[in-house]
Amino acid sequence: MANYDDEFEVFARASAERLRATAFMLCRDWHLAQDLTQTTLTKLYVVWRKAAQADNPVAYAQKMLFRAYLDHRRRRSSSERAVPEFEDVAHAGSPDLRLTMLDALAQLPPRDRAIVILRYFEDYSVEQTAEVLNVPASVVKTQTKRSLSKLKELLAPEQVALFA
Repeated sequence: MANYDDEFEVFARASAERLRATAFMLCRDWHLAQDLTQTTLTKLYVVWRKAAQADNPVAYAQKMLFRAYLDHRRRRSSSERAVPEFEDVAHAGSPDLRLTMLDALAQLPPRDRAIVILRYFEDYSVEQTAEVLNVPASVVKTQTKRSLSKLKELLAPEQVALFA
């Protein structure tokens, strides 16, 4: 058992920040992102023996994160929002452009936002995205196309910088 505990600790330390950053892109709230990350890691610990034997434990954890996010969105309390005062993680590129993109992503419905983040920020294939979100691949393709159109519409003033 100690071996699995040690493996999980190493995995959790290596993966927590990326999971938290992905959660933040989904919910735009550092407090909730931390909660979603902790929920994911807690649930992952319970099934770590199985997850550790998976082809890709990181993908397994991200699938759990996306499900935790969608479960949270279904709850009535999901409309509560804490005032974010945590620093933003450092990213290359223009901070204004990044904030504009995050604001546009926030205007997409939760599942559509998850699809765009998985496809374009996490580099998942259509099939992998469909598996994580438990939807048919055709839904991923259709919603990706619609979401990208919506994002282009929302980002029209910044279109030269984003889509050039």
